[in-house]
Amino acid sequence: MAVRLDHGKDELEETHEINVTPFIDVMLVLLIIFMIAAPLATVDIPVDLPTASAQRQPRPDKPLFLTLKSDLSLVVGEQQVANRESLGAALDAATAGDKEKRVFLRADKTVEYGELMEVMNSMRNAGYLKVALVGLEQGQ
Repeated sequence: MAVRLDHGKDELEETHEINVTPFIDVMLVLLIIFMIAAPLATVDIPVDLPTASAQRQPRPDKPLFLTLKSDLSLVVGEQQVANRESLGAALDAATAGDKEKRVFLRADKTVEYGELMEVMNSMRNAGYLKVALVGLEQGQ
């Protein structure tokens, strides 16, 4: 409620007007905050990222590792794979034909992304769809 002080009278009169100055001040501050924060909240490259809702899985007792070395040779477990065409047979031998077994894929950091994708495509063509990528944790 606003009060007008009039020096001519001894009584104070009430005015029925709302003082909007504090409201305008708050709105201007919020406008400035949003003008600064909005460009920071946007992404320069639009990417439609999938959501992950998977629960953390316990590590199996004997994980099966497929390793892509820096010379682009493949190793399943401890066995060297002769060539990429025999990758499916090597995985079948290591998993006893269980195509539902998760294969942990690790690659040297000097391997190109295209080479890694070719190995993953070979695994998919062989029927192995459960692939986990292996990497070092931060700080190691």
